[in-house]
Amino acid sequence: MGTPVDEAALDILFRKARTHTAWTDQPVSDETLEALYDLLKWGPTSANSSPGRFVFIRSREAKERLKPALSPGNVEKTMKAPVTVIVAYDPYFYEQLPRLYPQADARSWFADDPELAEETAFRNGTLQGAYLIMAARALGLDCGPMSGFDRERVDREFLYVRGWKSNFLVNLGYGDPAAERVRNPRLAFTEACQVL
Repeated sequence: MGTPVDEAALDILFRKARTHTAWTDQPVSDETLEALYDLLKWGPTSANSSPGRFVFIRSREAKERLKPALSPGNVEKTMKAPVTVIVAYDPYFYEQLPRLYPQADARSWFADDPELAEETAFRNGTLQGAYLIMAARALGLDCGPMSGFDRERVDREFLYVRGWKSNFLVNLGYGDPAAERVRNPRLAFTEACQVL
């Protein structure tokens, strides 16, 4: 710890990584999806709350169930992606806290405060979705994160039985480099940051 990764790793994770909308036919294996989760789960969350939940949609049947919930601009790229992840969160994450954070009675912090529980679940589930993107890139996968879908419909179709709630989607696979567009600019340090 404390040793920076090399330039090649920084390129893979950040500088040369792109949001992909076109995909090759190369599949993503179960082993890769398990390795992906086994990396992202180590990212920090409040009180180790780990509210992120992930539904990996890969089969043609599951993609067809997802399709009606997608915004028109997201249909083609999602249907062609090898995997689409519903990045979700468990509003009742705190039921796992006696096991995940045994050094305090952390469950009580959230069980009687639904507003705090929802805010914590959404914030930390979003963080875990970002960890998913970084872990995917580290494993050689390309990502296409997106909103632009009917959350209520996705929740009813895929998440209701578990009580989870959707946040955003991420297409995963191996991007088609021929379809890459010119990269858009980013804000400079002086525009986005302040040091006090």
